[in-house]
Amino acid sequence: MSEKKWKENIRKVVPYVPGEQPKVEGELIKLNTNENPYPPSPLAERAAKQMDTEKYRLYPDPAASKLVHALAEEYGVKDNQVFVGVGSDDVIAMSFLTFFNSDKPILFPDVSYSFYEVWADLFHIPYERPMLDDSFNIRTDDYMRENGGIIFPNPNAPTGVYLELDSVKKILDANRDVIVIVDEAYIDFGGESALSLIDEYDNLLVVRTFSKSRSMAGLRIGYAIGNAELIAALNDVKYSYNSYTMNMAAIELGTAVLADKDYFNETVAKIVVTRENAKKRLTELGFTFPDSKTNFIFAKPSKITAKELFEQLKKRNIYVRYFTAPRVNEHLRITIGTDAEMERFYQAVKEIQKDCK
Repeated sequence: MSEKKWKENIRKVVPYVPGEQPKVEGELIKLNTNENPYPPSPLAERAAKQMDTEKYRLYPDPAASKLVHALAEEYGVKDNQVFVGVGSDDVIAMSFLTFFNSDKPILFPDVSYSFYEVWADLFHIPYERPMLDDSFNIRTDDYMRENGGIIFPNPNAPTGVYLELDSVKKILDANRDVIVIVDEAYIDFGGESALSLIDEYDNLLVVRTFSKSRSMAGLRIGYAIGNAELIAALNDVKYSYNSYTMNMAAIELGTAVLADKDYFNETVAKIVVTRENAKKRLTELGFTFPDSKTNFIFAKPSKITAKELFEQLKKRNIYVRYFTAPRVNEHLRITIGTDAEMERFYQAVKEIQKDCK
């Protein structure tokens, strides 16, 4: 039988591989996808109980106006400076479609969020990946070349390294004619946000998410903040692709949790305290790592390979993230869990290291 001709017209891409969502029996410690170990604000539960389920027969507000307005109020901007989507992945994908249409390559770090490369390939966007230095820092000089746009996470993932705002400004100053996207999925755990720069740079788009610091990964809420012209362009693309990206529950519950600032600050502070303790404990266990400003630590074990430690932890129902790509395959990305979960993790590492002797 001859090869089917229709196969020639299938778009072929290498897909992004998300962190494993294990289905195991017994107690599980899940430190592999940077989820928040604490539940969302109680206001989310209250809002869910108050929702009128009869309205589910209707389409949601395509503009998600209630959530957009709440975010604008939260960050002191105008409603027309806010765009929302189904997680920051959706927001960034829309941004790639909207802003990266030059024949010049876009730039993002060689060790970074691996979805960037997938989207670039999917949308046929040329790209280059300047190498981080040996300590996993962005070298700002690498972003002074001609390009079709720039995107980078800050703090970076999977490294956890934060780029100081002065360095972000250097990149922006050298790239006034292209869109620069700063992906701030983890900014609430450390560092200064680039949101303070959006009035100064009309080509800056800051993307953030409810999945990490607000404990709502399951509802898929992401947003971008920038000047009104950028947001209008994003909405034009969204309405040309899918008018109803945000469901009613996401709009209502996302709006509700923004009002609970005390709970937000409390849970973020707990994670930061646990993270700082984890740095000490991991050092005692022989790990090395760049300083993290996120809710995870990118750590290299010394007494066992990263792959072997990953596999041994998995046998104990403790999941961390292991990447096979060069430059990162000697590290594990360890999400910060509760204090009790981290103690279980440290004990397991000690047992595994002892067995390796």
